[in-house]
Amino acid sequence: MLDETHDPRHGSWIASANQAHSDFPLQNLPLGVFRPLAAREPFRCGVAIGDQILDLPAAIASGALQPPVEDSAAFAAACAALASAVTLNELMQAGARAASALRLALSRALRADCPQRARLERCLIAQAQAQMGLPAHIGDYTDFYASIYHATAVGRLFRPAQPLLPNYRWLPVGYHGRSSSIAVSPHWFARPSGQIRPDEAAAPPLLASRRLDFELELGIFIGAGNAAGTRIDIDDAERHIFGLCLLNDWSARDLQAWEAQPLGPFLSKNFATTISPWIVTLQALAPYRLPWQRAADEPQPLPYLDAPALRAAGSIDIELEVALQTDAMRRAGSAAERIARSNFRDCYWSIAQLVAHHTINGCNLRSGDLLGTGTQSGPRPEEAGSLLELTQGGRQPLRLASGETRSFLQDGDNVTLRGWCARPGAARIGFGEASGGVLPAPAAR
Repeated sequence: MLDETHDPRHGSWIASANQAHSDFPLQNLPLGVFRPLAAREPFRCGVAIGDQILDLPAAIASGALQPPVEDSAAFAAACAALASAVTLNELMQAGARAASALRLALSRALRADCPQRARLERCLIAQAQAQMGLPAHIGDYTDFYASIYHATAVGRLFRPAQPLLPNYRWLPVGYHGRSSSIAVSPHWFARPSGQIRPDEAAAPPLLASRRLDFELELGIFIGAGNAAGTRIDIDDAERHIFGLCLLNDWSARDLQAWEAQPLGPFLSKNFATTISPWIVTLQALAPYRLPWQRAADEPQPLPYLDAPALRAAGSIDIELEVALQTDAMRRAGSAAERIARSNFRDCYWSIAQLVAHHTINGCNLRSGDLLGTGTQSGPRPEEAGSLLELTQGGRQPLRLASGETRSFLQDGDNVTLRGWCARPGAARIGFGEASGGVLPAPAAR
């Protein structure tokens, strides 16, 4: 629901937050974890506002954040969760009401007419002078396959006669990922190695991946969890979602083709996942909600995956893009080149459905758990969210403005994901960036 925190007429006393294309205006207030670059200090929780970070423990200690009369108890719970925390897990566990009360207090404190400005100015640090950390301790990570356009395009490459398997339209397909290799942007990682079988008649050699790919995704952070043996109902699912980030689930397609039979991805996916440092809350995204629809000629979701609220506003209008900068472009001083753009509104399964399905068997989600949406591709070829699709499995290489071509990622390549919401009459809500680059594979022993 919309409230005073979404009002686009409100500006901030932090000038950079009022710029037209800022990702982090007053109406956003995404949360993350940071520490100053110039000092060896512990990580602490903060909120992005313009090009600055408000140090939340310092702001709370200053007394400049006033408890909203509407929900002072929930605000107190939020403050207690943040006072000495090095991650957002405690705030996530405190629930949606605590996060909402904190958002309201921050919105009022950072508005242009706030009398507490002088005290809060001492709690700011420039984003350029901060090191970002993982926003939460991520106990578990599940990656879904929620874009029917991506699933169909990939299926067509490998199973032309049956691109989609029969279960796809009935349930959100997913697999359990590796939380220990999730890192925050900017993230450089070594090219993975594994078994590859280019020739069915030969034994598979151990090689560095030659078909390294990116995947354009959103990440879903769980807020308050559920007890083992219980389910999260579709009507309650979004109250268990703390917020969203950008996510790049790097994939070694040649390793994947050999190992993913019959149990699915393993070494081809668990070596690196990159997320953006700021979590955009669902409340910030409220102006960009859209009806969730399933075409009449498609199977309609089973009752546990359907609800009137889902049909009314279960989708979100989020623009997504991918930019690539090669090592040669970087050395020449050339900017990254956009190679794909899509929109989350085209996703086949909603975030609420992913949560409801994840727990239908009694699986217990915990605060800080991360769900990936799967690659977000759209209906047009240029809206593909991976090189596997953009290059038709490597058969049609991309030609870049620099004159270089890419079928898959080479050493030195850097991929940047961006996301934002924008429309007339509402403030622009940005996600920042999820940037990652490829280093050479470690030398074989």
